[in-house]
Amino acid sequence: METIKIDNRLVELIQKCEIMVQLTTRATSYWGMIRYLFQMPLILTSSIMCILNSFDDGNGGMKVPNVVVNGVSVLLMSYQSNLKVAEKTELFRNLSNEFLRLAHQIEGLDHETIDRHMINNLIEKYDSLIMSCNFEDIPKKYKLEVIKNNCSKALPLQLNGCSGLKVSNSNVNFDVVSEIV
Repeated sequence: METIKIDNRLVELIQKCEIMVQLTTRATSYWGMIRYLFQMPLILTSSIMCILNSFDDGNGGMKVPNVVVNGVSVLLMSYQSNLKVAEKTELFRNLSNEFLRLAHQIEGLDHETIDRHMINNLIEKYDSLIMSCNFEDIPKKYKLEVIKNNCSKALPLQLNGCSGLKVSNSNVNFDVVSEIV
């Protein structure tokens, strides 16, 4: 009886890790695209600045265009900095790798040596990764997509309905589970 309960906890934990890999991978792609969208105009403004400066004849006719192009560049860099785009991209990439590593660690366990202490350590590792994940920085559409794609699996608490996420598809049924891993 005890081994079945331990195995169920491990199965649920690995499912949650796999779901978090999917979610954090989508978040990495999202923030990577935002990063790219900021970098392209910055590259263009730098190129425009170089071209404008090459036409400067020394009379100061290029002062206004230089100020405008510099202003646009600074504005874009400020927005990118305030949104912390690079940090979010890196955070979600690292979390994706860590959840995948944890899932592989669980899969590689020898069923003969599994004990309660080992499972509790794995759950603590999962909990620390979950606490470092900023779910508010993940777009709702990606959360709902992951929920729909994994409706038969154990979902992380942040995705299982407690967060106010509702799946509109009537074919998806969620059972209330009283045991939290």
